[in-house]
Amino acid sequence: METTTPFHLAIPVRDLNICRQFYRDVLECSEGRSSARWVDFNLFGHQLVIHQAAKRTFQTAPITNAVDGHQVPVPHFGVVLPWDKWSDLAEMLKRKGMQFILEPSIRFQGEVGEQATMFFCDPEGNALEFKALRNVDQLFSA
Repeated sequence: METTTPFHLAIPVRDLNICRQFYRDVLECSEGRSSARWVDFNLFGHQLVIHQAAKRTFQTAPITNAVDGHQVPVPHFGVVLPWDKWSDLAEMLKRKGMQFILEPSIRFQGEVGEQATMFFCDPEGNALEFKALRNVDQLFSA
């Protein structure tokens, strides 16, 4: 797999302070630049920006899609981590009392693309997935 470069993702939130606390204190992302209406975070080497958007219409009914026998939330975002870092994150989130949409588990077991995965939401309902592949070279395998 070639060297990956950081992505940049900006998401809307209504309550900047509550979300800032979640990404900083729960996920333990370090803060970068900020203003009164946005905050940059280092999300495992990628740039996540939360923007206060009080007038945005937020989705209330969840949209899901069936994947390996589970209903996964759409849209969602996250990071593919090395297996040991994924395990450490899963344990840390369990200790902190994270309410998971899909508990940390292994899917596609014994198949191409076998992966550890977990889904949860930030305080605004933005769905996150963190995963790890047994063989990261299979990330884009069919």
